[in-house]
Amino acid sequence: MATNMKYRDDMSMNEIMRQWPATIRVVLDHGLLCVGCPIALFHTVDDAVRVHGIDGEEFRKALMEAIEG
Repeated sequence: MATNMKYRDDMSMNEIMRQWPATIRVVLDHGLLCVGCPIALFHTVDDAVRVHGIDGEEFRKALMEAIEG
């Protein structure tokens, strides 16, 4: 999916997964159940990292790799 949208830290997990579907695999691989979760509409990456206690640096790196293709 070609897009001119750029990743921003204030984007919700839902926005990220909708804009870049390849990030769904990253989310699932990190044990997050954001897909279909109503909280994903509000949680940012920082929120998800904090709530689920995952390595934020590793998660962000994987997200960016998926976003950049």
